[in-house]
Amino acid sequence: MALVMAIGRFAPSPTGPLHLGNLRTALLAWLFARSAGSAFFLRMDDLDSVASRPELIAGQLADLEALGLDWDGEVVFQSRRHALHEAALQRLVDAGLTYPCYCTRREIREATLAPHGPNAEGRYPGTCRDLTSSERARGEGRTPALRLRGESTRFVFIDRVCGRFEGVVDDVVIARNDGTPAYNLAVVVDDHDMGIEEVVRGDDLLHATPAQLLVARSLGYKPPSYAHVPLLRGPDGERLSKRHGAITLGERLTLGQRAGEVRAELAASVGLCAPGEQPSINELLASFDPSRLNKPSKRP
Repeated sequence: MALVMAIGRFAPSPTGPLHLGNLRTALLAWLFARSAGSAFFLRMDDLDSVASRPELIAGQLADLEALGLDWDGEVVFQSRRHALHEAALQRLVDAGLTYPCYCTRREIREATLAPHGPNAEGRYPGTCRDLTSSERARGEGRTPALRLRGESTRFVFIDRVCGRFEGVVDDVVIARNDGTPAYNLAVVVDDHDMGIEEVVRGDDLLHATPAQLLVARSLGYKPPSYAHVPLLRGPDGERLSKRHGAITLGERLTLGQRAGEVRAELAASVGLCAPGEQPSINELLASFDPSRLNKPSKRP
């Protein structure tokens, strides 16, 4: 397979320790970029100012380094980039592409569950899209979120791991009702500003990609390419969680494993080496071929 030169990144949310699934995604993102001779950046998506704490950030960085992963430049913090997010938000508002949404989560949930409503595919039904001035006045007392008009646009893209994917986009929330830029806006703005050319992340975010493509198109950005890699699941086939036992690097080290053994286990779980082999990080890099990756499961 021909190498694709593409600047990559890993962008965890520092709201807890990285579990093994996060670490496997980080390893794969690093291999995608480094095997092609590209730069690799690390960004902390720390918009959640309550749950993001310095000790969690330090722990995540230590885990990545223990696995042999490096990155270019300083760590980027999403929380320090509000000016960029606000400028992008204002561009969308000025272009007339947004509208205030006064709906509560309960109201949206009830609308999506209506058996004969206009929302057969479970998307936001556009309740606040075209409110009159008097109708908007009824929402006084509620602080609105801000939505980007999606108009049920259908996006198709080719994922390097999953292949062709098609999804319909509803009216995406781009600013929460507390004024904080929503993730789907912030991640698109930050990836563009950092020059990210390929996003490697878990396949649980595959369905969110069309919404981010809408944001990128609305801002006039060239979107990155995508590679959605399989989630690491427990023996029961469910997403990795505490009930599956030792699921962080620290817990594995406490049990007597070495970091290199954990890295090899993660690599073997997606077919990059045989079970029981313990290749070094440089050996994994030298032999890396994205076509060898196990395909993501069909489960959400």
